[in-house]
Amino acid sequence: MKKEVYILGGFLGSGKTTLLKKLLIHLKEAGKKPAVLMNELGKVSIDSSEVDSDTPLKELLDGCICCTIQEKLEAQLQELLYEKDWDVLVIETTGAAHPVEVMDSVLSPLFADQFLFKGIITTVDAKRWLNRSELSPQILHLLREQVKYASLLVVNKTDEIKELDKGNISYELSSLNPSATILLTTYSSVPNHLITELSTSEEGINFALTTRESTSSPLRSYVYSFKGSVKREKFMAWLESLPSSVFRIKGFVPFKETTYPELFQYSFGMPIFLSEDMRMPTNLVIIGQNLSIEDISTQLKTIDEVNG
Repeated sequence: MKKEVYILGGFLGSGKTTLLKKLLIHLKEAGKKPAVLMNELGKVSIDSSEVDSDTPLKELLDGCICCTIQEKLEAQLQELLYEKDWDVLVIETTGAAHPVEVMDSVLSPLFADQFLFKGIITTVDAKRWLNRSELSPQILHLLREQVKYASLLVVNKTDEIKELDKGNISYELSSLNPSATILLTTYSSVPNHLITELSTSEEGINFALTTRESTSSPLRSYVYSFKGSVKREKFMAWLESLPSSVFRIKGFVPFKETTYPELFQYSFGMPIFLSEDMRMPTNLVIIGQNLSIEDISTQLKTIDEVNG
């Protein structure tokens, strides 16, 4: 059975750790066995003591999983998969993490087929959002990106703002991300059903909530496992047909022309192929915005030549 994964993000001081504690309680009450992977930019863990001793915990320190310590992340995830005494993983990112990069880092082709994402939950500090014009352009861009790709937006510390401002925040956030459910709260209080109703499917990750009419989702992922081999020219033709909404592709492609699968990486239209000297799991991970999982699956099955 696949392990469920939640990514918990949000800018510094927005209430991520408080939400993490409550999310773990929700999951345990639902009969789940959660595990936590906590990322800190510093050399010392500050919030690990907030996680109960009976919950498996892995820490990634001195860097961000979306850029500088991806190899450490992969090793920690493999250790967790080896331990097996859990069925839901909550990843708390640093405040500086970009959601697309985090998702890209977590979905290693070596074990992406063992995970089933439930969604990205992003905390937003209400007062900081209202005063965002005071932020640097780089920080403001990151804040917007964290909002844009979330499936559930937890707007925190609303007791510190006026009633009129609450309506303005809801309107502004929904304009940036119409697919997300927005919850105005204090102390990161999230009803259980908003967590459990994050919808998923075996064919891909749907970050839209089942309580909403919209079925679109800002960020989706699909893992395809090749059954046979692929002609290079057909694979390249498939790449050229992809829409610009495909952000990342990575994995091991079993080309007919090579003895071993090649490592393939694709970022915003730029493909890279690297030779391997051993058999690797032929999983291909596709990440993008509002992807048609059905179309991509059909296309890959067409070029995946199982016989001959």
